[in-house]
Amino acid sequence: MNNRHYDYSTYLSPLTWRYGSPEMRRIWSEEHKRRLWRRIWVALAEAQHEAGLVTAEQVADLRAHEDQVDVARAHEIEAEIHHDKMAEVRAFAEQCPVGGGIIHLGATSADVEDNADVLRLRESLILIREKLTVLLKAFAAQIERRKDQPCMGYTHLQPAEPTTLGYRLCQYAQELLIDWRNLDRLLGDLKGKGFKGAVGTSASYAQLLQGSGLTSQDLERRVMERLGLEAFPVATQTYPRKQDWLVLNALASVAQSLQKFAFDLRVLQAPPFGEWSEPFRARQVGSSAMPFKRNPVIAENICSLARYVAALPPVAWHNAADSLLERTLDDSANRRLILPQAFLAVDAMLGLARRIVEGLVVQEEAMARNLAIYGPFAATEALLMELVKAGADRQAMHELIRQHSMASWEAIRRGEENPLRERLGTDEMVLSYLGAEEVDALLDVSGYIGDAPARCEAFLRLLEEILS
Repeated sequence: MNNRHYDYSTYLSPLTWRYGSPEMRRIWSEEHKRRLWRRIWVALAEAQHEAGLVTAEQVADLRAHEDQVDVARAHEIEAEIHHDKMAEVRAFAEQCPVGGGIIHLGATSADVEDNADVLRLRESLILIREKLTVLLKAFAAQIERRKDQPCMGYTHLQPAEPTTLGYRLCQYAQELLIDWRNLDRLLGDLKGKGFKGAVGTSASYAQLLQGSGLTSQDLERRVMERLGLEAFPVATQTYPRKQDWLVLNALASVAQSLQKFAFDLRVLQAPPFGEWSEPFRARQVGSSAMPFKRNPVIAENICSLARYVAALPPVAWHNAADSLLERTLDDSANRRLILPQAFLAVDAMLGLARRIVEGLVVQEEAMARNLAIYGPFAATEALLMELVKAGADRQAMHELIRQHSMASWEAIRRGEENPLRERLGTDEMVLSYLGAEEVDALLDVSGYIGDAPARCEAFLRLLEEILS
């Protein structure tokens, strides 16, 4: 416990330096946590001064040393007494000769730690929401640029019908917009424990406030107003751990959306598709063994982190479900891991996704090639409808088109160009109902994109309305 100097000779989490942003690491730093504890102790002392319990000089002394966090000294004390909160109380008190004796008056550890945790949850959610906003705007720019650009759509990983690149991007952005709204709602619903003491009855505060004219609820309200938090109306020793579960579910939902986007990119970057790729820097190395490789490592990072984040909500579920009676401590150790790690992982994923979206490499030749190879099959739907409108038997035409399609698939498998347009465009039965030019135009699938561009525009308007 005494040696708190860490270097590369001991285990360091990859989240310490490899994944996540400095801003998110600051929020979950030991120093910031203790600064929040001190902020809460000062707010409590200020409210207690209003109740006549402590002097203005004592409060001023605490406020003057609020930001002078000395983690090393607190760790020295903790090594002796084995209680992190009391160690910080004593480290703070050593700095405050006038006010040190009233720090933590009437409080239990969770009155301080739980409210500080919610302040950190709020800071972190705001940062995630900001980064999600930036990512959505990056998607919006690409959707606007690509809304009319046709490409092959795939179902079951098989060619289906054309769509547009912009419309495909709308699907990812729409899921992230759902996540944005969820985060926004969650931010509005966040609540702290308040100041309710050891089992939530505020007995210690009620004892302190006798004769002051204030109730324990008055004191709680005054402290929470200073912290800018609303308190749960009831609590045990802690705030309901269900709130942590809701937060982790929201983060896992963001991870889910990013996983879908990154996984699709990995598929589309594979040479058989070859339509998209993530940005690849000029001096970037793709493989230690194969110098030619351009692996989708950014997308693979996203998928790897998403898989981890998805595994965290069940831990929070057990913290909520298995906390016995007014509280057990079996949530404490894992909360030190799951809360910061979930935020840092999602923070990293959002940064990686932004790099991909802003630098997305679109291989237009490959998109056109795939559309030319597979698009005519989709265009047969329009041809069938026009043949029937011209008087043909629907079942007979369906069978004729099917036979030509199967023969064309075989040609493609042999490495030949798709002969379907030529086969149908010269079929005597087809030409008995439609002219050759009309058949050829119907089989030009580049325009067979329905209202995808209009839907892109409507979605962009919605996005702008919500994010503005």
